[in-house]
Amino acid sequence: MLLRRLIILSLFLLLSTGNLFSWKVQYAEQFYELYHQHLYRYPEDGAENLWYLSMALRSPFANPLNALAEIENEKEWEKYRNLFSMHMYLRIIDEYLAMAAKYDKFNAYFFNYPWKSANLDSLRTAEKYYGLALESWELARSYGEVAREPRFRWIDLDEIRYWEDEAFRIENGDLDYRDIIKAHLSRLERVRDEFESMDYDTY
Repeated sequence: MLLRRLIILSLFLLLSTGNLFSWKVQYAEQFYELYHQHLYRYPEDGAENLWYLSMALRSPFANPLNALAEIENEKEWEKYRNLFSMHMYLRIIDEYLAMAAKYDKFNAYFFNYPWKSANLDSLRTAEKYYGLALESWELARSYGEVAREPRFRWIDLDEIRYWEDEAFRIENGDLDYRDIIKAHLSRLERVRDEFESMDYDTY
């Protein structure tokens, strides 16, 4: 009887003090900090990350005092926001590509004929994710271009130098998701043609 009362009291105290350790997630940086990479990628993990990243893009930025880099003036603040948005879209592309890979069929093997319809459905899903990744690339590229404008060239934000490197690689053409995605779509179209040309009499 005493043990039961102790357990009930403990649960009551735990539930009643739970709000003391919580806070409202409302700023872009807070949503970004919830984004995380998994050792094994599952569609639900990708969907979770996409939600965090999209919320980061839709939410207001925290006060510059709470930014992910030290901000001293308005020009640094403007560059920071453009780099942040570029980086969010690049991570969104990574998630879309990972999700597309789950549905993509890299070869049309003849012994998969009995599942031809399911494979074609899967390819359509992969194609949609590749399309979304391509849209995100255009947005990432545009934010990266703004962040690399001459007026920002001599501004160095140490804490997010990796983001600056991404913008530099986009500008130089070393980082071009358009080429990568187009290659995937071209291969996907070839595999789809092979599945569609499969004939029961042949197999």
